[in-house]
Amino acid sequence: MKSKESIDKILDRVDWEKSELLPVIVQDVNNNEILMMAYMNRESLRLSLETGLAHYYSRSRQRLWKKGESSNHLQHIKEFLIDCDNDTLLIKIIQDGVACHTGRRSCFFTKLDSGESTMDAEVDTAAMYGIIDELYHTILERKNADPEKSWTAKLLSKGDNAILKKVVEEAGEFSFAVKDGNEGEIIHEAADLTYHVLVALGHKNISPDRIKQELARRFGTSGITEKESRLQK
Repeated sequence: MKSKESIDKILDRVDWEKSELLPVIVQDVNNNEILMMAYMNRESLRLSLETGLAHYYSRSRQRLWKKGESSNHLQHIKEFLIDCDNDTLLIKIIQDGVACHTGRRSCFFTKLDSGESTMDAEVDTAAMYGIIDELYHTILERKNADPEKSWTAKLLSKGDNAILKKVVEEAGEFSFAVKDGNEGEIIHEAADLTYHVLVALGHKNISPDRIKQELARRFGTSGITEKESRLQK
């Protein structure tokens, strides 16, 4: 176990003046396969050094992120290497399960020229991350899909007005379903509304994890107090 002083010394080798985020290439220690690329800030690098488990800073979630915190697909770090400019890191790891949120072993599985996938998913990602996160990432992937073949891609291609028109429309249908008291219709319309809200979030690249963080922040605070605090800003 490294001491705090030795970890501080290691952290100071990084040129943090260029950026608060350090690009990190992740490589399988056994066969040198590149599994993913992510970012670490000073704190996530410290945690990685202290624990031997990969911790990153998620730009989409805007928080520290322990790889495998939801899926248990941990990354055990065997070696840290830094480049000649002291601003990019390569870590060699042993991967539990798969590295990619799509359920594939590596994040690099799509040919740039054709969009063809070179690798099949190995695990059920909905079971790993939950259906909301799975749906959100699917929506993000549809940004690059053919609008003639994907309703999500078509809706995203139309921009704010079309997306928000559907959110308002689905919110109205959900409200009428609740008023009518039909349980099946309430569930159906709630699912439609959730999907279209996620499309709007995806359009703005706002991860649903950030919504969860906001709800967690509000938890334990009365609704009246929380609303008053927002009105005072």
